[in-house]
Amino acid sequence: MDVAIIIGVGPDRGMGAQLCHRFAQRGLHVVVSGRTLSNLEQVTDAIKKNGGQATAIVADTTSESDVASLYSQASSVGTIALAIYNAGNNTPGPIEEMTVDYFEQAWRVCCLGGFIFSREALKYLKPHGEGTILFTGASASMRGRAGFGAFNSSKSALRGFAQALAKEYGPDGIHVGHVVIDGAIDGEKIATKYPGLIDKIGRDRLLKIESIVDAFEYLWKQPKTGWSFEVDVRTASEPW
Repeated sequence: MDVAIIIGVGPDRGMGAQLCHRFAQRGLHVVVSGRTLSNLEQVTDAIKKNGGQATAIVADTTSESDVASLYSQASSVGTIALAIYNAGNNTPGPIEEMTVDYFEQAWRVCCLGGFIFSREALKYLKPHGEGTILFTGASASMRGRAGFGAFNSSKSALRGFAQALAKEYGPDGIHVGHVVIDGAIDGEKIATKYPGLIDKIGRDRLLKIESIVDAFEYLWKQPKTGWSFEVDVRTASEPW
């Protein structure tokens, strides 16, 4: 059976969880990974209830041993065919007030973790001469913005790394893709952490999770004769 590893999974109405649901629906055994076991089990239980197959594994994206163990456990389930790196939290703040630790941690989660995750993926995908590695990007991947120096630099670094990965391993049959999410997502994080935002900007400015997941699936389905590296997703009313 083909296996998809998705890391950076949180609440069920979040990006990571919805990616898990989609690829389980497409017949892959989904390895659901993140830092909080209760969130992971909520997702795996829902997938199994709907007839899919899923396994929850706790892992820290910045830990080489955790990620190596994640892939080792996943490979015992079946053939790893898809790896999605969805980790990375927004890290706002004035640059002059940032500590080195705060800035470095943003880079470690967004970029270093992406390197570790994809390096391990190559060990399993390259021998088969095929497979897909996808990364979750943001508007911060493309442009700097005042008040988001740490996040901008780490997400743009991840994009640059992903592009290098795509060019280096495309000839080996490895499809690498990057999805730019340009705007706020209509999910659990917005509803719980920023409850007034929807009323302030209007729901038509919020991206539908399922539409973003469509972009990931589109990249995954592409044949070798027609690969894309990047897809960007935004609402009709998002300025860009």
